[in-house]
Amino acid sequence: MTQQHPVICIGSALWDTIARTERAMEPGHDVPGQIRQSPGGVALNVSFALAQQKVDCILLTAIGRDAPGDLLYKTASDKGVNCHYLTRVDDATDTYLAIEQSDGTVFGAVADCATLEKTGADLLVPLINGDLASADKPFEGTVVVDGNLPEDVLDAVLNIKGLAKANMVFVPASPGKAERMRSVLTSRGGTIFVNMHEAEILCGKKFKTAKAAAAAIAELGAGAIVTDGAKDAAMLKDGVNITVSPPPATVKSVTGAGDAFLAGFLAYELNGEHLAMCLSNAADVASAHVGGANL
Repeated sequence: MTQQHPVICIGSALWDTIARTERAMEPGHDVPGQIRQSPGGVALNVSFALAQQKVDCILLTAIGRDAPGDLLYKTASDKGVNCHYLTRVDDATDTYLAIEQSDGTVFGAVADCATLEKTGADLLVPLINGDLASADKPFEGTVVVDGNLPEDVLDAVLNIKGLAKANMVFVPASPGKAERMRSVLTSRGGTIFVNMHEAEILCGKKFKTAKAAAAAIAELGAGAIVTDGAKDAAMLKDGVNITVSPPPATVKSVTGAGDAFLAGFLAYELNGEHLAMCLSNAADVASAHVGGANL
């Protein structure tokens, strides 16, 4: 079975500024390195990765009516993302700043999602007024929900009647936003993609393996897919309980790797592939991303 509906990605779209150094970092250090700027944000990253794999997708987000917003809109559209339904506002387009170390770990990061948070539930209007969905014409495809959304907007998403039949996919966006997903999963179900740190915050305990973390999340009432860097990723979804070892990769950038993983999984799932193949493709796509395929 091939894709019948576009994937709707709801959440952040912004500009990433990523600094990378080959030196070990400590607080207060001033070191040489490289700095690059690129489109980012979970919802936009997933949209880009899906479009790259020939999956139709629609982006619901908020971006400013400023020069960075204009460029972000054009870049996303040129890459094949449907931006027709996103919200433009008279505020600055959001930004993300991070420092990556030579081993691929993030030394520190700051996400400025003020415009997304200020816009709030207004960006959900196309899911209510019939443009994309309504109570009378519910959307029956896949919806990816980004944890960068404020908690009240996450609650609003759960109560949209036009999404009652949708396949809901959740991603926390960062460890600091993982805990807010607990109530989402217990009330709505669906599938959540997390890394080990996010899984531990979500469940309130430590895990030795991704498989153990996936089992704990499943007890909250959702399908779970858990990554653990270069270690085995695990899935417990629809009765399928498997692990996969990611291909080795020379780390160039870890920012957005989880989003690439999610998109790799969905691209195969929407094409009707077995879940084991979906997980394997997700690991391949994420490893290619970490190795610099998208730089």
